Amino acid sequence: MHVKKGDKVMVISGKDKGKTGVILAAFPKQSRVLVEGVNIVKKHSKPSQMNPQGGIISQEAPVHVSNVMPVDPKSGEPTRVGYKTLDGKKVRVATKSGEVLDK
Repeated sequence: MHVKKGDKVMVISGKDKGKTGVILAAFPKQSRVLVEGVNIVKKHSKPSQMNPQGGIISQEAPVHVSNVMPVDPKSGEPTRVGYKTLDGKKVRVATKSGEVLDK
């Protein structure tokens, strides 16, 4: 996958197109990511020990990884990801500016 946990991404298609957020979790087997503040769904929960009140909870649902693009650290625009070898390590690079995406 071209993105991973902690990356700042922009949604490029769907109902939340144009929104940005940080990846909270990545699910590589399903090719999905959980983005903060994106794809909010309502979940009905029964009263339980954890949530004695029960009710309707709003939470993020995973989006397909093809619908998100990393944000360029320089310009703040969505960018594709390239790969380079620096000091014997493979790092991800923003193709628009050439900035390294991995910390």
